[in-house]
Amino acid sequence: MTSQPNIYILEHGGGALRSLDWLSWRTVLNSAAYLRPHIEPEMSILDVGCGPGSISVDMARLVPKGRVVGIDYSSDLLNEACALAIQQGVTNVEFQVGDIHALDFPDNTFDVVHVHQVLQHIADPVQALREMKRVAKPGGIVAARESGEASWYPELPGLQACRDLAETMVRLKGGNPNPGKKIHVWAKEAGFNRSNITCSSGVWCFSTPEEREYWGESMVKVSLGFGTEAVEMNLVSQDELKEITDAWKDWIKNDDGLFCYYHGEIICRKE
Repeated sequence: MTSQPNIYILEHGGGALRSLDWLSWRTVLNSAAYLRPHIEPEMSILDVGCGPGSISVDMARLVPKGRVVGIDYSSDLLNEACALAIQQGVTNVEFQVGDIHALDFPDNTFDVVHVHQVLQHIADPVQALREMKRVAKPGGIVAARESGEASWYPELPGLQACRDLAETMVRLKGGNPNPGKKIHVWAKEAGFNRSNITCSSGVWCFSTPEEREYWGESMVKVSLGFGTEAVEMNLVSQDELKEITDAWKDWIKNDDGLFCYYHGEIICRKE
């Protein structure tokens, strides 16, 4: 399979996604709990856009008689994923380079095809879901979770500026920021009957000192990632970017600091 260039709106290498510590923080519990009741021990699972593999490895523990395949376009992140599986002694998971727009698997291969916070970063999410549907078995599941709205306290202007700039950057590159409220519509466009689509929502919430330190420092890195590019494009000044990163640092220090990130979730059954 050949990997298409610039599939992701925010690149892994040298851009915002490379800085996201939470890529390796994600687990089934905090990022795919809506899917957990549907997973059975003998299932085969495809994890699309698996990144450093933390969700894939976690899923593999839930299917001791089955297997998990994780794909990503970034070979660097796949190397991290392989290392994680070895470190944790999980042997029923494998990783390979893949293109979400053209999956290199036969029709009707997997019991579950899963994606988390990837559709918003690619050029054609409907085609991606169409491909996920194709490789799912009849009666199988296509599961997707994508970010939606966020809320925070205190309402620092720098955090709103960060949010606005991130959305601008994604749109400029053809992406769909925060699509959680409409992923069921994409699934319909990909060929699923509405009666076979179940919608739900989930949230990440960061409020303790440890959580604020973790999330806030991650967001400082993220902001510097896409913000540096935005400065080069004359979308913001260097001073405005500093105001964004300073706001995150102030949020970390605030004992009343709270950040909630809402997600839309869908379980789609293939007929």
